[in-house]
Amino acid sequence: MLKRRPQLLWLLVPYVFFVGALPLVNRVRPIALGLPFLFVWLLGATLLTPVAVWLTWRGDHRGGRR
Repeated sequence: MLKRRPQLLWLLVPYVFFVGALPLVNRVRPIALGLPFLFVWLLGATLLTPVAVWLTWRGDHRGGRR
């Protein structure tokens, strides 16, 4: 399925941000934007998720699937 629809790989980006990298960023320090780094990381992942979904949708529609 991925050979025919490689744009689905964009959906792995939020997964990696939320789950895969969580053990690496689970820290109170450093402080970013006045918040613990973990909160900033989760906020960034939350904002990145709709972008990844949009890129997947766009790739599906450019491939001629409607």
